[in-house]
Amino acid sequence: MLRLFISSVQSEFAEERRALRGYLRGDPLLGRFFDAFFFEDVPASNRRADTVFLDEVSRCDIYVGLFGNDYGSEDTEGISPTQREFEHATRLRKPRLIFVKGSEDRHKHPKMRALIRQASNELVRRRFGTTPELIASVYAALVQVLEDRELIRYGPFDATACRGATFADLDAERMAWFIREARRARAFPLSEQATAQELLAHLNLLANKQPTNAAVLLFGRQPQRFLLSSEVKCAHFHGIEVAKPIPSYQVFKGSLFALVDQAVDFVLSKLNRSVGTRAESAQAPVAYELPPDAVREAIVNAVAHRDYTSSGSVQVMLFADRLEVWNPGTLTPSLTLAQLREPHGSVPANPLLAEALYLARYIERMGTGTRDMIRLCREAGLPEPEFDVRDGFVTTLRRPIPVTGQVAGEVTGQVTGQVTGQVDPWVLRTLSACAERPLKSAELQAAAGLRHRETFQRNYLDHLLREGLVARTIPDKPKSRLQRYRLTDKGRAVLANQPSTS
Repeated sequence: MLRLFISSVQSEFAEERRALRGYLRGDPLLGRFFDAFFFEDVPASNRRADTVFLDEVSRCDIYVGLFGNDYGSEDTEGISPTQREFEHATRLRKPRLIFVKGSEDRHKHPKMRALIRQASNELVRRRFGTTPELIASVYAALVQVLEDRELIRYGPFDATACRGATFADLDAERMAWFIREARRARAFPLSEQATAQELLAHLNLLANKQPTNAAVLLFGRQPQRFLLSSEVKCAHFHGIEVAKPIPSYQVFKGSLFALVDQAVDFVLSKLNRSVGTRAESAQAPVAYELPPDAVREAIVNAVAHRDYTSSGSVQVMLFADRLEVWNPGTLTPSLTLAQLREPHGSVPANPLLAEALYLARYIERMGTGTRDMIRLCREAGLPEPEFDVRDGFVTTLRRPIPVTGQVAGEVTGQVTGQVTGQVDPWVLRTLSACAERPLKSAELQAAAGLRHRETFQRNYLDHLLREGLVARTIPDKPKSRLQRYRLTDKGRAVLANQPSTS
């Protein structure tokens, strides 16, 4: 709430002050953001009025001055309360909005003319003739304050300039990667030698030559430095309810592309998967219990269409019976939950983000995402995805019913949240891959079914090393280009106690 101090105790403004007071408190927009102080609201007390008013000026966020013909009563130094208040606000560097009555000043008190000249030397002031003109001018000035402070906006969030961000905050490698991907996937017209300015201009990601929120989210080195909630929180629960301690919990940061890749990798690493035979090809087919493309679509939709003005984050929660992807947002007014299951147009909440994600082939443009998820789950013999709006937009993908005895308590009973003898599927896949010979980090990453290299290195490979399940073949040179990873005796023991498929 921003506090306004409304100056002037001159009797000539009695009508204007009554009208302005009622308007500021009754307007649904201004009443939401501003709390206005009027001297009429001050109860009787033994404090001097001028002291009370100066204290209020000190407390206010914005000074609003009404300057008319009269100068007002003067103190022993020949200075009126209006001038005292204005000069006090000036000393404190308060934002000052001055409204002057009348189109000319020749009939005004000489000291009032001097005060108006003093104000005009420091800030822009507005003239008004009637009470409606004053109200309209105050309204316009306060709306401008809200826009300048980015408390309200007319355009989409992603098209707004990112406060404090410069081109130095953008990742050149990420932008070069994007151009390559967009050229390959969508015949993007810019060459790989295009500059950052050319790329952002082409994608409409500049506002007054400054990177927009979308530019920072897509290509920023540290987007969360400017947009704190633009992270993805991932959690894996062994039961069917949120319960502590959480067995596996990660908070991912980075560009939107990195967030999607990391969150998808997190989910796929926890899902069960089966490996088929090599009867039809040299490479054995792999089937996840949830369609990877459906998982990816749910996460991309949450990241692309969330409300980035909310302090909430995208949450990806994997339970024993389902995957829930939650984002702080809602459906656009033109869509209903029922329409998500039917052919419908694309109505992105963040159109500039959606365009860039489309060009990199992370999403499709035609509003097919929810129907694609439905089709993929049907083809896998799973229940159709569920879409709901509850404290945000939630997509739920149902996992296959667990095998009897796999989950203690079963889905239909009292779930304890513990899995008997279970080892995360990605661990088994990785250990099995290096059982015959030492492998490179990239080979282990591929075996684990993960896409994001840094995520695999930091959250998965390092875990295997700490647990002593794998070991480096060149332990004294961790970053050697010849480095390989071999299965340890402890790792072989883990494999020996588990089935060959997960």
